[in-house]
Amino acid sequence: MSSLHIFFGEVLGTAVLIVLGTGVVAGVILTKSKSFDAGWVAISFGWGIGVLSGVYVSTQLSGAHLNPAVTLGIAIDSGEWNDVPTYIAGQLVGAIIGAVLMWLAYYGHFQEQLRTLNAESGSRTPGPRAFEEEDAEVEEREPATRGEPGPVLGIFATAPEIRNTVQNLTTEIVATAVLVLLVLGIGLNDGLTLSGTGGLMVALVVVGIGLSLGGPTGYAINPARDLGPRIVHALLPLPNKGGSDWSYAWIPIVGPLAGAAIAAGIHTALF
Repeated sequence: MSSLHIFFGEVLGTAVLIVLGTGVVAGVILTKSKSFDAGWVAISFGWGIGVLSGVYVSTQLSGAHLNPAVTLGIAIDSGEWNDVPTYIAGQLVGAIIGAVLMWLAYYGHFQEQLRTLNAESGSRTPGPRAFEEEDAEVEEREPATRGEPGPVLGIFATAPEIRNTVQNLTTEIVATAVLVLLVLGIGLNDGLTLSGTGGLMVALVVVGIGLSLGGPTGYAINPARDLGPRIVHALLPLPNKGGSDWSYAWIPIVGPLAGAAIAAGIHTALF
């Protein structure tokens, strides 16, 4: 595989993964969507199908890593590092493209929901307490200026249900270690690799991770999956979008990379 094949394969596969993965979250969260409130099971399966689709469209070009943590784990296990920057660059570009495509698909829904929120927060009753109410309005909007999560950030990026740095980091490490151990294990099975069943197995384990370990943090398990769409959220002209929660953004980067390194170390030691 040439560097161009690797780059464009990862761009294509990761874009497909992200447009389907963030798309299912948008469908569940945006109130005017037909799939509104479909729940966590729908989200978990949507991400799994996104992985399956991304793998199948890019395997012949790049081997379908689609995840810097997977790329790191394979590099540690194999000792081959030359193409790592190309893989990661393609994955990040693909994640950004996928998030933009999702936004375009749900453009009207984003505008409707965020403008409604803006109208509700801007409604005030005139009276002698007008100045106090104006101060209260400023206080309501302060979280967005402090970089706290905006109302639709969860469609683009992950966020914990309970903010605890050690727990959040541990969750991402454990979940990603499970994923990378499976990926490396599939690499030892020529039958799964040649038949294409390996992609299905990876997709199913992503569903399983979502159902079993996704509750605490939303299971990034992929630095590009979180960082690319988070950048898009920060740059898009969404009304009343709030902050992009950059204070948390390092956890879904460091956690998956650490989990991948641990998994690769275990795999190398055992096999």
